[in-house]
Amino acid sequence: MLYVATRMDPEPYRAGTVMLQTPAMQITRTHTFDHPIERCWEMFLDPDSHVAKFEAMGHRDLEVIEQERTDGSLRLVIEREVDVDVPGFAKKVIKPTNTLRSTDVWSDAGDGTYGGTFELETKGVPIEIRGRTRLTPDGDARTTYEISVDLKVKVPLIGGKIADFSKGIIDKQLTEEFELGDAWLAEH
Repeated sequence: MLYVATRMDPEPYRAGTVMLQTPAMQITRTHTFDHPIERCWEMFLDPDSHVAKFEAMGHRDLEVIEQERTDGSLRLVIEREVDVDVPGFAKKVIKPTNTLRSTDVWSDAGDGTYGGTFELETKGVPIEIRGRTRLTPDGDARTTYEISVDLKVKVPLIGGKIADFSKGIIDKQLTEEFELGDAWLAEH
């Protein structure tokens, strides 16, 4: 099951302000894993699953900058190189090879659900990506994974086009992440 929703945040359009960025775009996707929530939580709590996911997505030169794990939480910071096909209109803002630093924080909510936050910094690119994650049981044998991404582009004039381009990359990467999560759970 796959659900996609997008909305634009009107906040930057307040009267009397000068807008130097496009409105925030929110992307929400859900995926159902055919495994119980405990197995899914084990995957998200395992730093190796995150590294394997990024490597399988073609990211390279991965370095785990910070890793703090307890029985009920994980804070993971990973830096890596990522290549993208940049359209002509965005080449002054986005390079074809970018250094990304992701910070993921996962925790046990204490009520049978799990979730967290993430932030993605693309060095030298005026784009902010952050969001929230949530795992909830779907009966005894399935788990719903919901991820909400907030995307802000701080570029005048072409910011909306860059946001749309970035949304396409995010959608593609989330689809890959869901597929790789399914594969990880099947193999481990």
